[in-house]
Amino acid sequence: MGFLFSKHMSENMKQQQEFMFMNAQLQLERQLTMQNEMRERQMAMQIAGSRELLKYFGTFFGIATMGLTAGAIKRKQPGLFLPVIPLSFILAYQYDMGYGTLLQRMKGEAESILDTENNKLQLPRGMITFETVEKSRKAQSKFSVEK
Repeated sequence: MGFLFSKHMSENMKQQQEFMFMNAQLQLERQLTMQNEMRERQMAMQIAGSRELLKYFGTFFGIATMGLTAGAIKRKQPGLFLPVIPLSFILAYQYDMGYGTLLQRMKGEAESILDTENNKLQLPRGMITFETVEKSRKAQSKFSVEK
C-alpha cells in the first residue's frame, strides 16, 4: 500500500515539476516578447524624432545656405559660404539616420563587435552576481546603521 502511495506521489511530483517548468518557460517567453516590443517602440520613437529633427534642421540649413550665399555674393567674400560645408555634413547625417541605412550599418557593426570584439564588452570585475549584490547591500546597511 505504501509503495502505491509513494508511486502516486512521485508521479504527482513529476507532473507538478513539468507544469512549473512549462509555466516558467511561458513567463520567460512573455517577458522576452514584452521587452522586444518595448525596444521596437523605443527605436521607432528615435527614428521619428530623428525625422522630425531633420525637418527643422533642413529648414535652418536652407535658410542659412541662402543667407550665407547671398552675403558671400553681395560682399564678394567667398569665406562667408564656408559654414555651409559642416552644416551639410550634419544634414546628411540626419537624413541618413531618419531615412537612410545608418541604422542597418550600425546594427551590422554592433553584430561584428559582439562576434569579434567580445572582450571589450566585459564588465569590470565580471558579471554581477547575487553574492556581490548582497555584499554591497550589507556594507551599505552597516554604514547607514553606524551613523
